[in-house]
Amino acid sequence: MKTIGIISEGKKPSDLRTPLTPRQCVELMNIIPGVKILVQSSAFRCFNDDEYKNVGIEVVDDMSSCDILLGVKEVPVSDLIANKTYLFFSHTIKKQAHNRALLRSILEKNIRLIDYETLVWDAGNRIIGFGRFAGIVGTHYAFSMMGQKYGLYDFKPAHLCRDYSEMIEQYIGVKLPSVKIVLCGDGRVAHGCIELMKKLKIHRVSQEEFLDNTYDESVYVHLRSEDYYAHKDGREWDKSDFYKHPEDYVSSFKPYFQKADVMLNAIFWKENIPLFFTHEDMKRMDFSIKIISDITCDVPGPIPSTIRSTTINDPYYGYNPFTEQETKPFQANNIDVQAVGNLPCELPVDASIEFGEQLIRHVLPSLLLEDKEGIIKNATIAEQGKLKERFSYLQDYIQ
Repeated sequence: MKTIGIISEGKKPSDLRTPLTPRQCVELMNIIPGVKILVQSSAFRCFNDDEYKNVGIEVVDDMSSCDILLGVKEVPVSDLIANKTYLFFSHTIKKQAHNRALLRSILEKNIRLIDYETLVWDAGNRIIGFGRFAGIVGTHYAFSMMGQKYGLYDFKPAHLCRDYSEMIEQYIGVKLPSVKIVLCGDGRVAHGCIELMKKLKIHRVSQEEFLDNTYDESVYVHLRSEDYYAHKDGREWDKSDFYKHPEDYVSSFKPYFQKADVMLNAIFWKENIPLFFTHEDMKRMDFSIKIISDITCDVPGPIPSTIRSTTINDPYYGYNPFTEQETKPFQANNIDVQAVGNLPCELPVDASIEFGEQLIRHVLPSLLLEDKEGIIKNATIAEQGKLKERFSYLQDYIQ
């Protein structure tokens, strides 16, 4: 019998999400007989201890009897239990400096690490994630910033709403400003952005229409990587080559920063991918973007004004393109930025329900029964004190 533990989120500030809701714990035990689930007591989780107890799930403090431990965010090094299998977002595969000690400790403690981010289908698409809600909340932030910047309305942030439905209800009867929005990206995050804009009946226009026309309503254009990057030598676009050799490409985003009022950044970014625009571009008289919702929030990353990540309690800052310094938000002639790094945490109940559904449908059967398609094998970063071959490129990162 395998015992699964739902760990308390130890990273600060505390994340409210959970990998499995109370009902989903019961569902999993019914689907795969012989599985036992324990939940570590938490004062912060969006489903409280009693909600798990009420459906027969045991709530404990000590997770040492569990074989498999499920979390959401990085586990503090001091909380890691040796010789266990862990699933969580480790944020190590891009060699993030702040998590080097975490990966070192995982290897030292003989932990098997399976990272949600590395669970992918054969085509390379991620199997599981919170990206949809990052896009939804990041887009809500953009519209909230417009309201504050231009003194039009004052929406509650998502985390002060009961759920997604209450967040949406705020838009009823509100006239949104006539702005041109450029959305960049084509994954779960971008499609979360599109979902909210569809609900708000924001009209989608073609690239040509966006660049050539003016509108008396809000509109958006949706761009993919081939729309804002081009090969230095003018070669035909090759997505695979772009991600293998990003240094051979340059930004072709200029026509859009000359026409857009608002930018939603939902791209996958890694080192050496060119910036959308430079600090010098942002000083130009024809740089028209006034609000940036940097949903993927890479620091440093493709947007020069994202100089730091922000928090749910203090999500915005202003950016003066001429001094290249942070200012108070919503001042004249400055660009306003949101760069919250844990956006899905703002709608923790909705996000947890969807995440748990994906986990039960696509991941846990392969982990607990048979890994026929090799998705667990391919997503395992570390095992038996060593990096797996697929992640051997991290060896210099842990030295």
